[in-house]
Amino acid sequence: LTVVLCFNKHHQLTRGQQTLPSPAPIIAMLPLLRLKRAIIALGWFVLSTSSGVVTAYEEEAVGGDDGVEDVPMTVIFVNEFPDLSIEVFWESHHAAEDDPNRRKFEGEVAPRGGRLSVETFLGHEFSYILPDGRHYVVPPPPNSVGEQFVILAGDSGGFRVRCELTTNSRQSTENLDILVKQYWAPRGANRFLELVRNGYYDGAALNRVVPQFLTQFGIARDYEMRTNLRENTILDDFDIGVKFEPGFISYAGSGPDSRTTEIFVVMPGTSQHQLDYFGENPWETPFAMVEGDIEESAIARIYSGYGDMPPWGSGPDSSKIYEIDGYDSYLEQNFPKLDYIERCYVVDEVEMDGDYSEGEF
Repeated sequence: LTVVLCFNKHHQLTRGQQTLPSPAPIIAMLPLLRLKRAIIALGWFVLSTSSGVVTAYEEEAVGGDDGVEDVPMTVIFVNEFPDLSIEVFWESHHAAEDDPNRRKFEGEVAPRGGRLSVETFLGHEFSYILPDGRHYVVPPPPNSVGEQFVILAGDSGGFRVRCELTTNSRQSTENLDILVKQYWAPRGANRFLELVRNGYYDGAALNRVVPQFLTQFGIARDYEMRTNLRENTILDDFDIGVKFEPGFISYAGSGPDSRTTEIFVVMPGTSQHQLDYFGENPWETPFAMVEGDIEESAIARIYSGYGDMPPWGSGPDSSKIYEIDGYDSYLEQNFPKLDYIERCYVVDEVEMDGDYSEGEF
């Protein structure tokens, strides 16, 4: 049985007066999701026991008495550290501490966005080893496609990204330091770091700049790159209750599970009413923040004279930027004062690549 969820992706990131999509279709489909998971669980059990032998690992997986642990799910473990591989283990609580079946090695996750996919069940615990010791994690409940995304970062406060961008209509260049908070929105954080590592934002225009609202960017200068990733969406992250503040960074989207590459930074002086409205849409989940005083940061000095995008203003039209001559013709001829990102990079990875010396940070 396949349950297909369909959403109407026509919403845009706008000011507080936007009409929100009704949650009724999602609520109505919850029984179908439960049915889907029950059928998957039954199939999982049949496949696991068809040989007539059930291992200790499988017995714990299908033997939950609370009606929760029999929900199958896929957990994607991700490692964002620059040079550290991480070993992941499944933890059994039905075995004694000295039992050889107490802990099962699942695999090793490579650094810089490496992934390990594990088939497991809701409520199971895993551990992983970092230099400061062993850390434990119980993945949250799966999303609508039976997956969960877990970044293995221990007690890390985040991963630092630096963007060099022009200010005052390209009269100067300044640094914008960003702290990626991997536990706020794991999928969003991973996508952003992946894009930075691939140079996606290098040369990108700061194409939507509205004081006391937001600065939006994320349409690559390279035509092939922006075209390939324009429809490469990621699933929404679960909302963990992080409230927006000036300097917080999130993805722009057009509906559930619509995030791709375009992101926005909340500008200084944004009203509390607008801050409260940010995050009402499921794709607007903060995943990073500008470090330091946002009012003194480079983001406060980028050119904002063109106003908001159509239909709310006469600024650059995102759809025209995506066209093949979006940069060389459309932006340069019609919006010559725009500021741009020169390049972005993950700070802890730069010295390893040989681009900079440690002293330059």
